[in-house]
Amino acid sequence: MLQITRLAVEGLERDCVTDNPRPEFSYMAESDRTDNAVTKAALEVNGWRCETAEQTGIVYGGVPLAPLTAYPVTLRVEDRYGEVAEASAVFETGKMGTPWNGKWITDGAYVFRERKTSPRPMLFRKELTIEKPLKRARIFATAIGIYELRLNGRKVGDDYFAPGFTSYRHQLQYQVYDVTDLLTPRSVLTATVAGGWAVGSYTYFRRNRVYGKKQAFLCELRLEYADGASEWVGSDESFRVTMEGPLRAADLYDGEIYDATVDLEKVSWRPAAVTKPDFSPNLLAEYGVPVRAHEELRPVSVSKAPSGELIYDMGQNFAGVIRARIRGKRGQKLVFRHAEILMNGELYTQPLRSAKQRAEYTCTDGEQEYSPCMTYMGFRYVGVSGIDEGDLQLSALALYADMNPCGAFSCSSDTLNRLQSAIVWGERSNFIEIPTDCPQRDERLGWTGDIALFAPTACYNYDCSRFLEKWLLDVKAEQGRGGGIPTIVPQVKIYNQYEMFFTMAIDHWGDCCIWTPWAEYRARGNREILRRMYPTMRRYLAACRKWAELSSPGRRGKIWRLGHHYGDWCALDTDFRGWMRRGKWTATACLAYSAGIAAQIADLLGEAEDAEEYRRLSRETAEAYRTILMDADGKIRGFRERTNPAQTEFLTAYVLPLYYGLLEGEQRRKAAARLAALVREGGWHVTTGFPGTPYLLFALLDNGYVEDAYKTLLNDTCPSWLYEIKAGGTTTWERWDALREDGTVNAGDGGGMVSFNHYAAGAVGDFLYRRVVGIEPLEGGYRTFRIAPVPGGGLDWAKGTVRSAYGTITAEWRLKNGRYYLEIQVPMGSECQALLPDGTAEQVGSGRHRYEWPAASLTRD
Repeated sequence: MLQITRLAVEGLERDCVTDNPRPEFSYMAESDRTDNAVTKAALEVNGWRCETAEQTGIVYGGVPLAPLTAYPVTLRVEDRYGEVAEASAVFETGKMGTPWNGKWITDGAYVFRERKTSPRPMLFRKELTIEKPLKRARIFATAIGIYELRLNGRKVGDDYFAPGFTSYRHQLQYQVYDVTDLLTPRSVLTATVAGGWAVGSYTYFRRNRVYGKKQAFLCELRLEYADGASEWVGSDESFRVTMEGPLRAADLYDGEIYDATVDLEKVSWRPAAVTKPDFSPNLLAEYGVPVRAHEELRPVSVSKAPSGELIYDMGQNFAGVIRARIRGKRGQKLVFRHAEILMNGELYTQPLRSAKQRAEYTCTDGEQEYSPCMTYMGFRYVGVSGIDEGDLQLSALALYADMNPCGAFSCSSDTLNRLQSAIVWGERSNFIEIPTDCPQRDERLGWTGDIALFAPTACYNYDCSRFLEKWLLDVKAEQGRGGGIPTIVPQVKIYNQYEMFFTMAIDHWGDCCIWTPWAEYRARGNREILRRMYPTMRRYLAACRKWAELSSPGRRGKIWRLGHHYGDWCALDTDFRGWMRRGKWTATACLAYSAGIAAQIADLLGEAEDAEEYRRLSRETAEAYRTILMDADGKIRGFRERTNPAQTEFLTAYVLPLYYGLLEGEQRRKAAARLAALVREGGWHVTTGFPGTPYLLFALLDNGYVEDAYKTLLNDTCPSWLYEIKAGGTTTWERWDALREDGTVNAGDGGGMVSFNHYAAGAVGDFLYRRVVGIEPLEGGYRTFRIAPVPGGGLDWAKGTVRSAYGTITAEWRLKNGRYYLEIQVPMGSECQALLPDGTAEQVGSGRHRYEWPAASLTRD
């Protein structure tokens, strides 16, 4: 039977409100027949009919949509057996640029001049009278800062940190909430507005007022009555405001102070003041993914520290907030502190640097509940003081972007499964509004290099489409005049003396503008993200080429020396300066690779001249790498480690040209052999920095060193992935030796750069899916894909699932009693290239397929 299992508008199956004048549609279909596909599909919206062979990235092409209007969508598909299925959906347009009925309001009496701190939260209040029966009521709201709405004391919506973090000078989201069921004839609407990213203390220099001088709030309530009439109630001077609400302080790094004894009927209220924001963004209906509460974690143990503080172990490092059920007395103050690790039975907070990660709660009498709403912490352990254990029930809520999971990996190694769990939790923890570097210390910034390298893994684990597309809109907006991409997006000034670096072309970091949309396209198959980002890619590659050509003339002009490079960032075998000195190798390899990807993208978009030019750039840069930075025997030359002059090689210099396809023939064979020799000499430990880490295992396995790849993957001594797991890590670390084998913490050069929840090293998840299980797209969205597992390392079985644009793909292999079993599931509309042990490939259509061979037939090349 044919059925449509998903019909989405702008990536949402329901509750879509959009300001996009050309919304995108996608669908999935399933059938119990084998080798089936959709042969006809017709989509109808607003009188526009589209017959298409695509299942994703179907762009509306009808007459202009009207604002504040509901539009039904109908879809009819037919398969190759003549069966028909239909589905329908509804989406709504937002304000689409029409004027707001509300005004921006603030507390006109509040002057915020303090440095390195966040402003006092503002509390706005409006009393509403509803005199007629309601049909529907919706609130449109946004803020400079972050806000939470309540109607009659009940929270409106499930979101945290609305309106979200964007490049505020360019675009600011607004939310739309249906509040029909919350309104009564006499209602009270309140809005708490904290500083958040726009006004509050941010970055590790604790800069504040980055975007605005103080908070502001904008809303309007649209009332639709049963008699057909409608009314708007907008924010204006009739709203009242106070700085004396129960939320006394709110800071993304430091935490919250909440006083439950505050009586809002006794505080000092004054009329709100109409204001004008310090910037003029484009106001857009929410196009990203809201942060919401997901798993509720309960303590695995409770102990008492030598200091007397109660220590709750949540069993998992994550980003979120506590939920405390308290039996307390009026005026009793509780303090909750958060940390990732313990030292000598106490919370170890030194890696937090200036971030306090602290919540203070003053009780009222009796049973009560408290959970922070205007901050979040990165932690596993919670220290509590001010209450007896018997009077507290403590749990915690994991906060992250409300994305749909779409991938899973498991195998016969429990430790490897725990690594996969650590990778997933690292992604969750750092997908809070933007892709951050870490969720705990005074940073939590949108470092571009981290997500550029992690994006393929991220897209296996979750459907990141709306999340990444929102962030990429900021990448596009923040691109410098010369084509460079800031190393942090949204761009926030950190190093005043090095501000020039932020808009330079910087290898691997700036390449996020190419690699991230490319990863999303491969996972989801939507060419529109490539089309939107293509001008940004072109300008960025022009900037990269310019910097390379400035380095030296002629053939050497493809060796990218000049400019700022992070190089082999966080490599274990050198220091901060050493990482950057390796930039000549990382940048040149990266330019060749990115140009090659850009050529593929240009082909997909019909940009034939660009495609040929990028292929030429890729070829010439690759030639420069292999003839200037390497010798004919595949050994790198011209390198000497500053802190150890006897060291003339480093792993990443081999990994990148091998994985990026820069080497050929005998030189490639010898370079791979040299890489394998270095890995063996190093005891199969991982010393690569950020750029080399995702590709080390590929560079080994794809060049015939299967067991060396597996020995490296499964090594559990420091430094390695599984050492982190054996040492108790439940997320991947920023440094391979963040926690040394002697139990001490590596804070680097004393600047405190150490995080136990950093997803960059978790980019190895790409290898688990693509090689251990063997699921790899050949066309965008897995229209065609390959199943080619490479067993090894003593694993008995491995299984993976990926929910593609066409449906769920599964692959599972087992070694049992001298036999190799492979079972795969191909979704409708896809074709799979199954790689057989003899090296041949079998093309199969939808359905379940099973294979069996002697285990001895498995190839290793």
